[in-house]
Amino acid sequence: MDQRLAAFERLLNIMDDLRAKCPWDMKQTMESLRYLTIEETYELSDAILEKNFEELKGEIGDIMLHMVFYSKIASETNQFDITDVLNGISEKLIRRHPHIYGDVTVKDEEEVKRNWEQIKLKEKGRKTVLQGVPKSLPAMVKANRIQDKVKGVGFDWEHDHQVWDKVKEEIAELEVEVNKGSSPEAIEGEFGDVLFSLINYARHIKVNPEDALERTNKKFTKRFNYLEQKCKDLGKPLDQMTLAEMDVYWEEAKRL
Repeated sequence: MDQRLAAFERLLNIMDDLRAKCPWDMKQTMESLRYLTIEETYELSDAILEKNFEELKGEIGDIMLHMVFYSKIASETNQFDITDVLNGISEKLIRRHPHIYGDVTVKDEEEVKRNWEQIKLKEKGRKTVLQGVPKSLPAMVKANRIQDKVKGVGFDWEHDHQVWDKVKEEIAELEVEVNKGSSPEAIEGEFGDVLFSLINYARHIKVNPEDALERTNKKFTKRFNYLEQKCKDLGKPLDQMTLAEMDVYWEEAKRL
């Protein structure tokens, strides 16, 4: 037997045992697992950003367990089972890759993505391209997906410099509203436009904005932790240091 199949069958058998014998596993529902799955997804994301492959292997396993768990719960009420799930995704991949499994010819990655979106619209009977963007996505991720989806049907800037010009235009409009002392709502609106245009520019220069911001979060945290430790070494509370004193250790942290 293929080792991959044997390993997957082992997981399925363990899931059956847990669902039948473990008090905690027996009580779980799709709703109770939902938040745990979200947490596991973020842990997977952390492992990817940190390039910790040992950790990543474990997080992938956790995600797979959750998918098997949902399928097991659904099978108990005859909604679907893991076989339906796996056959479903296989059939979807075949349908959405007609350049591999059919007679369609594509010239590049962008054409593949456009075909994907067009096929998805037909499959799901959606009336709008953006109907498939989950409402609960974090705002930055949602903005990126919105822009990516409309690009799939040809609604996009032709050149990177046009997007950067738009960023500068939106920053200027924000500055005007701030200087005018406009209402918080007006300033918030312009600030949102700046973020949206920056995310759009990130997409054009092949930068994932979520990953970029998270890397900066981690970099800032590391440097601030260094500053805090230096304060402890000096026996001086952080809030009693001047900004000039803090800046000395901040610059030291940047060189590490």
